[in-house]
Amino acid sequence: MLSAKSDVQVDTPEVRVTEWRLAPGSATGHHIHGMDYVIVPVTAGEMTIVAPNGERSKAQLGPGKSYFRKAGVEHDVLNESATEIVFLEVELKP
Repeated sequence: MLSAKSDVQVDTPEVRVTEWRLAPGSATGHHIHGMDYVIVPVTAGEMTIVAPNGERSKAQLGPGKSYFRKAGVEHDVLNESATEIVFLEVELKP
């Protein structure tokens, strides 16, 4: 599987904003979120979320339809669709 591309756009003592681009067939790789975060989709799309136990679920993204998650989320994010997925991840530093 290809690696997703990330670009840190803002990194201050309060917040880090990263643009993520997942080409078809790419993944972020398994990771644990160390901070609370907000996802701001730039494109519409469907992500596949893989939990540590291997359980898979789908997440529908709509441009500008943000969502919030607490620190500690552990998963891999895959793009199994035919189109690129782009979103901003806004991490809230303690």
